[in-house]
Amino acid sequence: MLGLMQDWPLLVSRILDHAALNHGEREIVTRSVEGPIRRYTLADLRRRSLRVAKALERDGVESGDRIATMAWNTDRHVEAWFGIMGMGAVCHTLNPRLFADQLVYIVNHAEDRIVFVDLTFVPVLQAVADQLPTVEKYIVLTDAEHMPETPLRGAVDMETWLEGVDEDYAWKQFDENTAAALCYTSGTTGHPKGVLYSHRSNVLHGMMCNQPDVLGLTSLDTILPVVPMFHANAWAIAYSAPAAGAKMVLPGAGMDGASLYELLDTEQVTNSAAVPTVWLGLLQYLDQEQKKLPYLNRLLIGGAACPPVLIRRFEEDFGVEVCHGWGMTEMSPVGTTGKMKQATMGLDHEAQLKLKEKQGRTPFMVEMKVVDSDGAEQPRDGESFGHLLVRGPAIASAYFRHDEDILDADGWFDTGDIATIDELGYMQITDRDKDVIKSGGEWISSIEVENVAVGCPGVAEAAVIGLPHPKWSERPLLIIVREPGSEVGKDEVLAYLDGKIANWWMPDDVAFVDEIPHTATGKISKLDLRRQFADFKLG
Repeated sequence: MLGLMQDWPLLVSRILDHAALNHGEREIVTRSVEGPIRRYTLADLRRRSLRVAKALERDGVESGDRIATMAWNTDRHVEAWFGIMGMGAVCHTLNPRLFADQLVYIVNHAEDRIVFVDLTFVPVLQAVADQLPTVEKYIVLTDAEHMPETPLRGAVDMETWLEGVDEDYAWKQFDENTAAALCYTSGTTGHPKGVLYSHRSNVLHGMMCNQPDVLGLTSLDTILPVVPMFHANAWAIAYSAPAAGAKMVLPGAGMDGASLYELLDTEQVTNSAAVPTVWLGLLQYLDQEQKKLPYLNRLLIGGAACPPVLIRRFEEDFGVEVCHGWGMTEMSPVGTTGKMKQATMGLDHEAQLKLKEKQGRTPFMVEMKVVDSDGAEQPRDGESFGHLLVRGPAIASAYFRHDEDILDADGWFDTGDIATIDELGYMQITDRDKDVIKSGGEWISSIEVENVAVGCPGVAEAAVIGLPHPKWSERPLLIIVREPGSEVGKDEVLAYLDGKIANWWMPDDVAFVDEIPHTATGKISKLDLRRQFADFKLG
């Protein structure tokens, strides 16, 4: 027997309709790529997005066509998103930090027909345009006044492109499982793989992220999504903020501490989200300028393990709650957040801080378990390590145009992470499967050593890799980037680590470098570090 309820498909366009009707007056503030601050409302966003959809249809775009974007977080980028999805096409976000050969592979694999591009990234596409045969037109997210001369095929500024097109357009109606967006993994091994989100998965994920223990946005909030829209849906903020009626403040290309502080202060931002390196840069600015954060209530920090010193500084010095999060492109991407719960409220401050270092617990709609190499589920005791598996309605079941089966017989997806889950459900990643250090038959958590090392005075960034050892198979090498002006040395770093990690986890050596390589999504590239230090002899 089926229920007798209305069949109301979960389409991304419904989010924008709801936002414009019920919160149409709420502002969207953008630091434009051209320079000035732009302001308009959620109602304006809907009108502009309808024009984008109508213009795409005028240009012959059909349902299922892939339309790419390479842009910062701006109003025009959001308009492109909703316009593309609302007319039934697939919004394919391009990461401008990819290597040229990866970018060429992704665009050609997706067979993108049109690319929306910010002024900043026009040169990036010009360098590879002759290798992108499927792209028919490039729409530059600017106006005629700022439009550069460019040889890009069919190039036109967005305002000229929209001329003669009004908002008299009806969103397309289709099955909620229709593809809505496409995002490729960063491709640390082999070619990047495409994760194809549906309207249903995006709407459900946006709703999940508005649970109080995740983003928990309301119509009273103002959110600054620093995490780029090309990083797996900007952690669903482009959906969850309009759905809640929250004010959105979009940083454009201004990702430095001074630029972010200006927006946090002048727009009275209550919530924000970004990777740890962004917040480390903001802290440096706050310390240098002796600034405070009177309006900011909460930070979501993810994309990489959050150093404990970062949590402590924001919470103790600035009164800002830090919520540590974890996820991946295949998960849309949010999988866990470190929000405290009733059972943890009796813990003292230090115990709570220790718990917040973990990646957190799952919200409703994400299931998670840890298994050993034979597939046997491990106990939730906070000590038993294993492979982290997940499943849920916003988690990938396959890769786009890829025959590989990525789920096990029970529908679980192997994240590639090694983790523990404690009795309260808090998960902690100890390493990537391919990065874990196996020393004398035991596992060493490179992430935990890195997190402690970053707290050492004079250390700006730390990475740990395993190097071959004749007796123990592998031993850890700690790689350090010093803070500007710092002269911290090996002995000082090792002395700082002493007593804070297990004795047998202590690095066998410390190397100092000017820069640690990162992937296109901002994670430390252990693969590049292993190549760089392949001939290094442990001291």
